[in-house]
Amino acid sequence: MQDAEDVRRIALSLPDTTEKIAWSMPTFRVAGKMFATLPEDETSIAVRCPKEERDELVLSEPEKFWIAGHEAQFAWVRVRLAALDDEEELRDILADSWRQAAPSRLLEAHPELGLPSAR
Repeated sequence: MQDAEDVRRIALSLPDTTEKIAWSMPTFRVAGKMFATLPEDETSIAVRCPKEERDELVLSEPEKFWIAGHEAQFAWVRVRLAALDDEEELRDILADSWRQAAPSRLLEAHPELGLPSAR
């Protein structure tokens, strides 16, 4: 089962990522732009996700994904760490969120992380 330390280790392994406490919780930023948070009791993460994809995720896997009320107007989704299949799934989710926040210079410098999906 994935936990907050796995999130921290994977997030900080992504290029130009830093951790900063904001709103009394750990947040992870690429080039200063937030791409993940560890809210409340650190049993879930919040990550960037286009609203159309987010809604599909929540409908298809409600045990894994949900939308926090105060984040509904933003392109973010919550992910239950205990519901993830494995570390690879967590890595994919964090990398996807990182790509959405990363500046083009980092995307170009790290092609191994893939390009963001056409949105």
